[in-house]
Amino acid sequence: MKRFIGIAALFVLMISAGEAQNLKFGHINSDELIRALPEFDTANSNLERYRQELINILELMSVELNNKSDAFNKESKNLTDVVRQVKEQELIDLNRRIQDFQVNAQEQLQNKQVELFQPIYSKVEKAIKDVGKENGFLYVFDIAKGSLLYFDETKSTNILALTKAKLGLK
Repeated sequence: MKRFIGIAALFVLMISAGEAQNLKFGHINSDELIRALPEFDTANSNLERYRQELINILELMSVELNNKSDAFNKESKNLTDVVRQVKEQELIDLNRRIQDFQVNAQEQLQNKQVELFQPIYSKVEKAIKDVGKENGFLYVFDIAKGSLLYFDETKSTNILALTKAKLGLK
């Protein structure tokens, strides 16, 4: 919020000084640009494939737990106390392993997402900065981030096409 107020104050100061006529402002929807990159689809499908692998492992563990639990319930009346306690502990341990796996799988999925998408975000950020510098923009606002509440499209240049061209996209 302080940053926005500072930028707004700068605009007011520049406008009152009569220098605003020389300023170039641009805007872009970075999400739209990211989705247009071919590596976005590749990263998305790789992430989905990884997520599905984790789900499959979890399902196998759950099936194992259910099978052991069903077998225990059927046999428990015929087991000695010592054997029953050992089997109960096995079920508790397997349940704990499943819970630990869920936590670890979530962390691994998040790490994989960062690994796959960070190069894309860096590429897009660099391209936007390069286009801004090459075309003399003072500011480029990313409307996808929601930090811009209003802009006059007639006085701001959408640099999406320029940035796509910079990245070799149509």
